[in-house]
Amino acid sequence: MRPQIVLFGDSITQLSFGSGGWGASLADIYSRKVDVVLRGYNGYNTRWALFLLHHIFPLEAAKPPAAVTVFFGANDAALLSGTGKRQHVPLEEYKENLRKIVQHIKNQSPETLIVLITPPPICLEGRREYAWSLYGDKASSVPDRTSEEAGIYAEQCVSVAKELGLPSINLWSKMQETDGWQRKFLSDGLHLTPEGNAVVFKEVVKIFDKAGFSELPFDFPPNQEIDEENPGKTFLQQCSAV
Repeated sequence: MRPQIVLFGDSITQLSFGSGGWGASLADIYSRKVDVVLRGYNGYNTRWALFLLHHIFPLEAAKPPAAVTVFFGANDAALLSGTGKRQHVPLEEYKENLRKIVQHIKNQSPETLIVLITPPPICLEGRREYAWSLYGDKASSVPDRTSEEAGIYAEQCVSVAKELGLPSINLWSKMQETDGWQRKFLSDGLHLTPEGNAVVFKEVVKIFDKAGFSELPFDFPPNQEIDEENPGKTFLQQCSAV
């Protein structure tokens, strides 16, 4: 049975299996070595994510995931004054919820590699344009999110990772290292373009490859190694443990 990588997060994770998505790219690069399992939930925050833990990561699982990405915060950081107020989670609760998510996964398996990913920066102009495209002149003029607020949550996400001894990806900071990040990396001021997905993919792969995922063997022999005269011998030799 192949090891599993579980991608756990909000809509940015849910959309990651689309064309050019970072999740799809992970499934491709680790093809035949690891099963990449998508568990992304549009609109979810860390408060709601807690109710999913026993379903996605059952403590009695025979084979826990080898790695998990935890990618929440974009909705937690929604402004109380905006249209996303029902998704808002106070900062201290956000931090505690991250700790609870990590602890549950570690209770399932202390060996599981957990990577915390911060929310991305926000482009206000992109958010306004997106709202206008949906609602026209009925679109709210009050921002639902700001980059400054997302940055506060990103900083605390990194802080929790350090506290717990986990690797993290500060997507909020990383994206802003590139000129024109607002349009290059964000499709609607929040969600990712293919180029934005590539940033996440690159950073996640760095961590996974450092942990040895690229060195994992194929689940079954490459076709070039199969003895065409006696294929059963090849599979007996290489797959006796499968």
